[in-house]
Amino acid sequence: MIKSEFLKRLLSSIIIIPLFLFFIIKGSYYFTFFIIFVLLICLYEWVKLTSNSLFLIPGLIFIKLSFFSAYLLRGNLENGLIEFLIVILICVSTDIGGYSIGKLLKGPKLTKISPNKTYSGFFGGVLLSIILVIFFNQNLLNKNFYVFETNIYSLENYIFIILVSISSQLGDISISFFKRIAKVKNTGKIIPGHGGLLDRLDGMILAVPFAYLYLNL
Repeated sequence: MIKSEFLKRLLSSIIIIPLFLFFIIKGSYYFTFFIIFVLLICLYEWVKLTSNSLFLIPGLIFIKLSFFSAYLLRGNLENGLIEFLIVILICVSTDIGGYSIGKLLKGPKLTKISPNKTYSGFFGGVLLSIILVIFFNQNLLNKNFYVFETNIYSLENYIFIILVSISSQLGDISISFFKRIAKVKNTGKIIPGHGGLLDRLDGMILAVPFAYLYLNL
């Protein structure tokens, strides 16, 4: 059963990740179509998750604002693509680091809302996001990513990565909270082995608007 579930997750990731990257990198109306399509699915899943809750309307508004901030962040003609990819990389590496290091080291639970999350996973997610952003910057970009006009090892850049990583984990915990209230395991079934889009994008929904505000304000 576990192997079957893992295989589903692996195959889904192999298909979804290149597809998502295609629309993100292409930009223009490709990205606009993509982000509207994903937004509609997320709104549908949110309505199903909180249909009888006071959080329904505020959640719909926040999700729309989150996707709009993603559109604005990617639309920055100067560094939009790099900034957007960096934020996604932080969220993904935070998720991977939190899961793998949390499983390996275990330790005290981070919160009762999401019982599988531990303090070791929390710090592991932050650490892996720092490592992978630096690796990405040094090996895959033809110029450095700057939050401010400083190099990648500056304190400002470390603060940015850490705060985006923390906001990603808070987004993950927030969706877990609403799933706990609704007594459901996943927000949907659209992605085999993963659940709904909200299950996969939970961290980004908070991290992207935070990153946009941080970089622009």
